[in-house]
Amino acid sequence: MAGAWIAVASAEHVRRGRAGGFMQVCHGKAAPLRRIRPGDRVAYYSPTEVFRGPGRLQAFTAVGTAHGGEPYQVDMGGGFHPFRRDVTWLDAAGEAPIQPLLGTLGFTAGVRNWGYQLRFGLFAVDPADLDLIAEAMGARFPG
Repeated sequence: MAGAWIAVASAEHVRRGRAGGFMQVCHGKAAPLRRIRPGDRVAYYSPTEVFRGPGRLQAFTAVGTAHGGEPYQVDMGGGFHPFRRDVTWLDAAGEAPIQPLLGTLGFTAGVRNWGYQLRFGLFAVDPADLDLIAEAMGARFPG
């Protein structure tokens, strides 16, 4: 069975990845991306609209499936060379706030400090959670 992951980034950064067909996590580190396998499903959670910006968003902002191949490095200028992994994002997916899902997602249900694991930037979840997130976003995984 394919793996399921939650990645964490600002909505602004997620939109850039959706437009380019890639994901990037943990400030461009390669090691977390190597844990993701081709066919694994990924959802992005965005705590904020803008990186280090004011206010909270607390919503899922993208959901998709990882491509094959290893993470690759790109030059974004200014000495920043992050690693990325290609992803097919579900175009139909809109943003979905996490609050209505807290009681149903396996990684949040009954967990008082559910936000703690988001600090890791990427973590594995039960595949059923990805189905619930996609549904809340108005999308479905193929097959």
